Amino acid sequence: MKFSQYTYERPQMEELTKNFHQELQLFTEAATFQAQDEAMSRLMTLRNHFETMESLAHVRYTTNTNDVFYREEKAFFDDVTPSYQGLISEFFQALTSSTFRNELENKWNPHLFALAQAELQTYSPAVEEKLKEENKRVSAYVKLLASAQIDFQGEKRTLSQLIPFTQSPDREVRRAAVVARFQFFEENKDTFDEMYDALVTLRTAIAKELGFNSYTELAYQRLHRTDYTKEDVKAFRQQVKEHLVPFCNEMREKQRQRIGVESLRFHDDTFSFPDGNPKPQGDADWIVKQAGEIFKEMSPETDTFYQFMEQSELLDLVSKEGKAPGGYCTYMTDFGAPFIFANFNGSQGDVKVLLHEAGHAFQAYSSRHFQVPEYLSPTLEACEIHSMSMEFLAYPWLEQLFGEETARYKYDHLMNAVKFIPYGVAVDEFQHWVYEYPEATPAERKEAWRNIEREYLPHRNYDGISFLEEGGFWQNQPHIYKRPFYYIDYTLAQICALQFWQRSRHSFDEAWQAYYQLCCEGGSKPFTELLKVAGLQSPFKPGCVETVLDEVRKWEAAFDESSLQMKS
Repeated sequence: MKFSQYTYERPQMEELTKNFHQELQLFTEAATFQAQDEAMSRLMTLRNHFETMESLAHVRYTTNTNDVFYREEKAFFDDVTPSYQGLISEFFQALTSSTFRNELENKWNPHLFALAQAELQTYSPAVEEKLKEENKRVSAYVKLLASAQIDFQGEKRTLSQLIPFTQSPDREVRRAAVVARFQFFEENKDTFDEMYDALVTLRTAIAKELGFNSYTELAYQRLHRTDYTKEDVKAFRQQVKEHLVPFCNEMREKQRQRIGVESLRFHDDTFSFPDGNPKPQGDADWIVKQAGEIFKEMSPETDTFYQFMEQSELLDLVSKEGKAPGGYCTYMTDFGAPFIFANFNGSQGDVKVLLHEAGHAFQAYSSRHFQVPEYLSPTLEACEIHSMSMEFLAYPWLEQLFGEETARYKYDHLMNAVKFIPYGVAVDEFQHWVYEYPEATPAERKEAWRNIEREYLPHRNYDGISFLEEGGFWQNQPHIYKRPFYYIDYTLAQICALQFWQRSRHSFDEAWQAYYQLCCEGGSKPFTELLKVAGLQSPFKPGCVETVLDEVRKWEAAFDESSLQMKS
């Protein structure tokens, strides 16, 4: 069945609630483990259907935010999802207090109960209306980003379509593209400020009503961080500050010399080579075809997976008017189908995003044997290991995409993977600050961002672009609006992905088997336990960042930039 043939039907909440409560009563009143287990399976079926319809509506809305029907369906889910969350809360309450808990844990794994306990703390009927309001405000932010139509070089372009110009060999074009991008944010800055003000106020009120001291505590529970704390995250940020920031400064200086400028400006950040960044050797259709060859050679598992994705038309990759920005992967349980959404724009980022989202999709495909929704994918920092590691595991085949520019791509990709981490950590520290001081003004937030930015990204020079000089860059990062505290996850995962990179250089087969096993585990274990399954060192362990960086340093030192060839 192709994606276009997937039938969407709006869940009837009254009927769903009735059926859910009937099964929940059978679960609660069950006289035997078998009867309770059967009721639990039926509850999972109800849950998976609702979540499939939600994902399907989300995909069809984001691929065309101008589609009136799916815009209304998105609004419907914004409105009813908190009620659905209430049903899940009732189930989790019954689950954690079950007479047959030991037997259920033996069958379904104890991690479900830890997740249930975390989820129970995030919901109460008293906050349901506020949760609906939060969803609606996040959707309004996404809609505003998708509405961008920016005049540039005689054409109207979306935010995604501007990206190739920010990597132009012509420095003036790069600067003009950055100015044009942030002119959109400047023109809408009052709206962006008001949106974020409202979200911070709303989220803080929800947290207080649920009994938390701050939204930060609630956010950690929402993200199901059952095995580490904000203190662990703070210690990780410190490792980054001590070890990675100085290294990244060294790499920025090499970049400056390589592209031949007197000092780096912000519009030089993503420009790595004087004659331009490496680009894939073909268009979107060609990249998709080449990726098929790569996955065929990588393993039998990836070959089967990617053929399914192509034949079922589960890839929507090209940027177009009305399409939401960014890239993501989602999963539709009833169809056993992941879906990859991206905004190709002709840059090297097209390859990166396809491999990244294919890593997510491959994990979802490998975990489809799980019936429990929570096990279909792990918590977010573990999810990002699958995606970021796939970018590295594809290295042996990248010549099929980049030809003679392969060495340049690998160098740039690896350096950018490392240089990203201080930025990701800065986003996390900023969000901790925001929710520690929820009554801060927009100006105070922007000042806080600039101060944090100077610690982790001291090279940044905004070259007089007022919106950025004033501290507005963070408003360009959708995660901050859409899913607070979901960003440190990328940096934790990058440290793990770099370990897969290191292992694959010594033995690809060994690295692949560990990666595949990790994907098959889905979300059946918490983050730190999944690391043990894959034989990865925890980023929270003192010295981990320094150890990983040592390997990168050795690789970079052995790289001859003048010829872009590895030294023998």
